[in-house]
Amino acid sequence: CKFKFCAVGSARELGRESLAQRAMATAQKQAITLKGSVAIVTEFFGYSVNSILYQRGIYPPETFKKVSKYGLTMLVTTDTGLSEYLEQVLGQLSMWLVNKSVQKLVVVVAGQESGKTLERWVFDVRADKQAEGQVVEARPEKELTSEIQAIIRQITASVTFLPLLDEACTFDLLVYTDTDVNVPAAWEESDPKYIAKSEEVKLRSFTTKIHKVDAAVSYLAEDD
Repeated sequence: CKFKFCAVGSARELGRESLAQRAMATAQKQAITLKGSVAIVTEFFGYSVNSILYQRGIYPPETFKKVSKYGLTMLVTTDTGLSEYLEQVLGQLSMWLVNKSVQKLVVVVAGQESGKTLERWVFDVRADKQAEGQVVEARPEKELTSEIQAIIRQITASVTFLPLLDEACTFDLLVYTDTDVNVPAAWEESDPKYIAKSEEVKLRSFTTKIHKVDAAVSYLAEDD
């Protein structure tokens, strides 16, 4: 099933002390739990979506601010409405990740006037179904951070290989889940918003040992 969120709520600022940061610290102690892994993956999605929206010009550059994360300078939105929207989506995503019900998160970029899907940023998620209630041997923080850095750098470099977006664009966040999940009323089932004629660029991946995330971006192929 594919769902998108259709409401907003209260926001908390990305970048403050978080469960993900505590999970990273726990990883330094050679162990990670399901909830710790979920926190790392959810936080990664938050920064990735912000980076995509900035790099692809979906929101004006002046509505982003610089923060330090993953040993990189990241850009996160200061737009209140967008912050609230992302907070709600990531909150629900986190709950589904704890239940190991998430298959993928997709950022869809579409032309505002044409309605045509121009880009699909796909983050496939695979969870260790045996991880419930277990403490798993963690990967070294430096290795995990390095893998996440690689994906973020590829998103930043996307302007060098993706076609120019020559019209104002909007975006949707789609979450692919198992069919038996509980879906809040604020969410609705969505079509996949595929691109009729597309090309794909595979991006890097990272794993916490409990969750593995593979990334790719497909875009509307230019006519010959």
